[in-house]
Amino acid sequence: MTKKRPSKKAASSKANGKAASMLELHIILAADLKVIDPVVRGVMEIIRHTQCVHSKESEIELALAEALSNAVVHGAKADSKKRVECDVACNPEGMLIVVRDPGPGFDPKAVPSPVAGENIFSSHGRGIYLINQLMDEVHFTKNGTEIHMVKR
Repeated sequence: MTKKRPSKKAASSKANGKAASMLELHIILAADLKVIDPVVRGVMEIIRHTQCVHSKESEIELALAEALSNAVVHGAKADSKKRVECDVACNPEGMLIVVRDPGPGFDPKAVPSPVAGENIFSSHGRGIYLINQLMDEVHFTKNGTEIHMVKR
């Protein structure tokens, strides 16, 4: 389900003299890996039809897919009864994507580097690393149940 909704951040950014968001989406999806690709394609299609088009569109698309995948697999344990949420806000200055899951959280600093030692041969564990490489800013809140990704 995709809906546009006003956000407190957009209202406060107007008050602070910053550009308000041109696009805001709030998406709630079942914690099922099968819905990630259609959701990502839908979000990217909406973005393409706004003035939020970004030259690094493929990087945004991959980072969004990785963040949603991590939220579904690790946060919601792929339990389709649980929900993962995604907020997208963009304006000419950049894009903010927030993905949140219902899990207990984790310490992102405790995640081993996928390019160190034996980890380089692992078939998984590269999501956070990739997101950090693809986006301009990445940080976690709510004990690791929420990732904020910025692309300028």
